[in-house]
Amino acid sequence: MNSTQMNSQLTRLIEALGAGGSSTRLQAALTIGTHPEGPGLVEALVARCAIEPDFYVRDMLTWALTRFPAEDTVPRLLAELRSPVAQARSQSLHTLSKIGDRSVWPAITRSLLRDADDEVARSAWRAAVVLVPDEDKAGLAAELAAQLGRGDRTVQLSLSRALVALGPVIEPALQAALTSTDPAVRAHAGATERLLRDPDTGFDQAVYEAKRIAALGPERAEETAC
Repeated sequence: MNSTQMNSQLTRLIEALGAGGSSTRLQAALTIGTHPEGPGLVEALVARCAIEPDFYVRDMLTWALTRFPAEDTVPRLLAELRSPVAQARSQSLHTLSKIGDRSVWPAITRSLLRDADDEVARSAWRAAVVLVPDEDKAGLAAELAAQLGRGDRTVQLSLSRALVALGPVIEPALQAALTSTDPAVRAHAGATERLLRDPDTGFDQAVYEAKRIAALGPERAEETAC
């Protein structure tokens, strides 16, 4: 294939990423990831991530980006973390977590971990757990635990999973949260602690049990469970 033909094919692929049909966009991302070469493709993939409405296409865009050399993708993804578009930040965090380059850990800032947009924050939590160095895990645990009680069930489950993924290092932060004056924080901390000790426990059951113990006290709760 000569350079003119290659440029024409690349142009068609980039245009297909913006096609009206999601199946066409999905196929374009798959093709790019299968043959990750050619100028402008990383830029096109990253730009599409910010606006793509279909979950499965976004997932394929992320996969395609992981197929390119990290030195080509990571700088562009890091730039997206400063975007005013929430989906751009969220999807870039997700893709960075899949690439797994731990050198980007300093870019997972407190402002991202506490982003006002729940989807961005959830992506930041997941990326942080993947990328955090061992020596920073305790600090991350404290930062995440400071958000216990945030959001609806989906958000709280994401936060609990992120904390549990850090392992026993989260225990001091959970113990502090269990003394909070906010009942929502105490219940969420109790549910997370239960999940840490018994990962097979369902989240809803863990929340229920944490609230029951908080209401009755540990001794009374144990009596009524018998």
